[in-house]
Amino acid sequence: MKTKIQLTALLLTVWLAAGTCVWAEEGDSGPEGLLRQLLFLVTGNESQQSEALGFLQTHWQADITPMVIEAASLIRPTSFAQELMQWLEQKTGQHFGTDIDAWYHWLWNQPPLVHPVYADFKSELYRLLDPKFEHYFSADRTTDIRLDEVRWGGVRQDGIPPLRYPKMIPAEAADYLDDDDIVFGFAINGDVRAYPKRILAWHEMFVDGIGGLPIAGVYCTLCGTVIPFVTEYEGVTHQLGTSGFLYRSNKLMYDQATQSLWNTLWGEPVIGPLADAGIRLERLYIVTTSWGEWRRRHPDTLVLSLDTGYRRDYSEGAAYRDYFATDELMFTVPTIDQRLKNKDEVLALIFDEYPDQPLALAAGFLARNSLYTDRIG
Repeated sequence: MKTKIQLTALLLTVWLAAGTCVWAEEGDSGPEGLLRQLLFLVTGNESQQSEALGFLQTHWQADITPMVIEAASLIRPTSFAQELMQWLEQKTGQHFGTDIDAWYHWLWNQPPLVHPVYADFKSELYRLLDPKFEHYFSADRTTDIRLDEVRWGGVRQDGIPPLRYPKMIPAEAADYLDDDDIVFGFAINGDVRAYPKRILAWHEMFVDGIGGLPIAGVYCTLCGTVIPFVTEYEGVTHQLGTSGFLYRSNKLMYDQATQSLWNTLWGEPVIGPLADAGIRLERLYIVTTSWGEWRRRHPDTLVLSLDTGYRRDYSEGAAYRDYFATDELMFTVPTIDQRLKNKDEVLALIFDEYPDQPLALAAGFLARNSLYTDRIG
């Protein structure tokens, strides 16, 4: 993903430096002037970048910091990038050089710094990568999470394409699956289906009808969450997709009607027109097991076909192989709990009666202890 970010930034620099930039050259110290100069940090030629840095030096405020860090995350590793971060070190008293993750980690552990143009800055910056991103952010949109924690994942909207009503086949026809392949299983109102991890890892989301319910199954590969939601809420079925952005290393969804951004863990809109609507989608249970065990228990199950309409290496473990080969995160988070490794698998339990008391049980612990008792509430 980071390679994609650097490549896109390079293309933007060439594109805008060639004369397609529509902003006026005259500088001013108002919001429009600040916004223009911040964008020049990423999109400008050498002269414009130098002008932008001089402007920020003259008009420095602490709440500009998040926007400078965000701009720096898209700048090619040039001498200007080093100059910009050295300047930011002088302004903040921090010493992280060009380590963007270190800058973010420090920023997120400070009180929020929200400049009035921050949302518009994100809108203008990211619409250059995908025009659809423009609608995610603006000053008049409700925001329930920190804007500086919303990071671009390196792809466009639905750039990792969800599977929408994918082809299913009978178990006996799924000769591509081995018994030890991992599947995510559903049994809803007599409708039994299996969605292999090896396929979902390339799509991270499916939209389907299971047991008469409209379902969005969200698989965030970076954090390992697989959560199915009923997408109908109070008579409205929300058409969800992959936004291209993340929050705390977890993908954010969007809905097609309002372009609001949704928290994947909770099934709630957190930025946009729906953020204050009190929506929380019903979360369903899922079984993660081997194909052999699922088929033994549910011989009449349906299962995803390899005929998805996309060309991918759907072999077991092919997707994100390098990512899971280490314990390193692709995107940093504000705090790290040292009790387990970053990518240790856990059984996560959240009960509707006690949503603020989640319980995580390490898979390794459960393998050693087949019976565990506890009390919640």
